[in-house]
Amino acid sequence: MDIVDLKTQYAALRESIHARMQRVLDHGQYIMGPEVAELEAALAARTAAAHCVTVASGTEALLIALLALEVKPGDEVITTPFSFAAPAEMITLIGARPVFVDVDEKTANIAPSGIEAAITPRTRAIIPVALYGQPADMDEINAIAARHGLPVIEDAAQSFGATYKGRQSGNLATIGCTSFFPSKPLSCYGDGGALFTRDAALAKAMREIRVHGQEARYRHTRIGVGGRMDSIQCAVVLAKLERFDWEVRRRGEIGARYDALLAASSVAPFRIRSDRTSVYAQYTVRVAQRTAFERHMSASGIPTAVHYPLSLHQQPAYAAGRAGWSFPAAERLAREVISLPMHADLDEETQQRIVAAVRRFAPSGDSGIQ
Repeated sequence: MDIVDLKTQYAALRESIHARMQRVLDHGQYIMGPEVAELEAALAARTAAAHCVTVASGTEALLIALLALEVKPGDEVITTPFSFAAPAEMITLIGARPVFVDVDEKTANIAPSGIEAAITPRTRAIIPVALYGQPADMDEINAIAARHGLPVIEDAAQSFGATYKGRQSGNLATIGCTSFFPSKPLSCYGDGGALFTRDAALAKAMREIRVHGQEARYRHTRIGVGGRMDSIQCAVVLAKLERFDWEVRRRGEIGARYDALLAASSVAPFRIRSDRTSVYAQYTVRVAQRTAFERHMSASGIPTAVHYPLSLHQQPAYAAGRAGWSFPAAERLAREVISLPMHADLDEETQQRIVAAVRRFAPSGDSGIQ
């Protein structure tokens, strides 16, 4: 059993994937080939964003967004302490300082109630991260940002395909970023990512930054990076888009079935807010005795994963200058979260087997989770 089953997905899309990859091999435009523009148009149409810019990875998308917004050394950017390291990593890499705000334990996303107090004269942007497939409280975050004249970068690496109040994740802020890393809901067979915006000037800047800051060949108008998404990876995503709507529906159905089947157990799933949907990049629950639970599931032949075992302010790379800092909700989640197998091809029989193993460990009663 795989926690994410890419083999079954590939079998379903084999002919289309092979055909699209063969076209790239035939025309030989491996960098900035026609698949790049085709994918950008398809993704812009899907999200209703005015502009889509494909890039080399989701991490590169965050870096390019910060560069396009002219975030500089000494600036501050507000983000969550409970996510993959990429947002804090890119903020730090350009010489700015990540300022963490604790999360809402019910969703694992940044809590808007803590953002305003974290804003200082040095604050230049806010990066909410959509964890586990559910968008953050974007209207509240955007309203706070607007009051202070700040841009918002939506990290939708785990939520592409989800909706928030009827709008597509990826197009909920000044700039949206997503990732096509193989385990993501929409993915390629390597690294890839995309940026979304309604702002033509930002789109122009991001397009230039991804090709070493070039406005035209060998005319460098800004500092940039080598951040292009390969034509062959764009071809893979184009093939996967053919059944992505079906996969989004399946993920929603499987997530809802997990919720129903685990309702009587003592594990604690995250709940999806009524005004949004989730693409369940992971199906994550909270377990008070996580180490014992991991061992039990492994012995039962069920793979699990922990996203994420340490809050970022506890990571050695980001701990400097943060002695005494505490984000209680993020720290509790880091001790308790664990993800179960989740993918669009997860059949009901396999899901029942997973749930049966969970129930043997945590049959009923109080989860021990506050």
